[in-house]
Amino acid sequence: MRLLFFGDLVAKSGKDILRATLPGLKREFEVDMVVANGENSAGGLGINAQSMREIFDAGVDVVTLGNHVWSKDDTYDLLGNNRRLIRPGNLPQGAPGSGLAIVNLPSGEKVAVINLIGRHNCGELNQSDPFACADELVAEAKQQTNMVFVDFHAEATSEKGALAWYLDGRVGAVVGTHTHVQTADEKILPRGTGFLTDVGMTGPYDSILGVEPELSIYKLTTGMMCRYKPATGRGHVNAVVVDLDPQRGVCRDIIRINRMVEM
Repeated sequence: MRLLFFGDLVAKSGKDILRATLPGLKREFEVDMVVANGENSAGGLGINAQSMREIFDAGVDVVTLGNHVWSKDDTYDLLGNNRRLIRPGNLPQGAPGSGLAIVNLPSGEKVAVINLIGRHNCGELNQSDPFACADELVAEAKQQTNMVFVDFHAEATSEKGALAWYLDGRVGAVVGTHTHVQTADEKILPRGTGFLTDVGMTGPYDSILGVEPELSIYKLTTGMMCRYKPATGRGHVNAVVVDLDPQRGVCRDIIRINRMVEM
């Protein structure tokens, strides 16, 4: 079972690149299921009803979120009404939505997608222990399927690696999001879990983390606040394909994707 995951979709550029590249990537890698992180899809910050529809209409099966989960007012209702849109599971109890989605594939197989957020430099969301939450969500997922995929939205590379090793052999793959910078360390851990520290971002190539470079430079050189604006121009797609064994639930292969896209 091959799952294709797109790193953080940034603004209109990220959604345009998703639409342009998804059909070809599905054919090339014989993909069975698609997941994307959409927490920056609405103008570069958060997700709203329109950006969610655009992502699903492009062919994505599950959308994950992160530290910008509450940046748009309508996200509360979206999470309460759509099981294919999930947010970090280790947010406080009572938050709308879930950190787990179960997808029924046409083949009859089921795949679980889990979303978690780190506790180091990831905003003030009062997030609880992602390791303990992972235990709970993995146990819940395993009641229905052996194939479990985890999007860990976190800043610290050590925290991402620690969670992957903690879950090694219990889930098919743990991939990191949030930094918008793709790492080149894809591997399969000793007990069979695929891991990539950060998938990167899908969006503007000529940018600083998807933002107009001049704006980031201004903020860093003056210390003044400014309104960030998504960059335009050339784009790139950062994604990963994981091949999961339906019986054992481990990763058979992990393929990192980093390509320029002319828009």
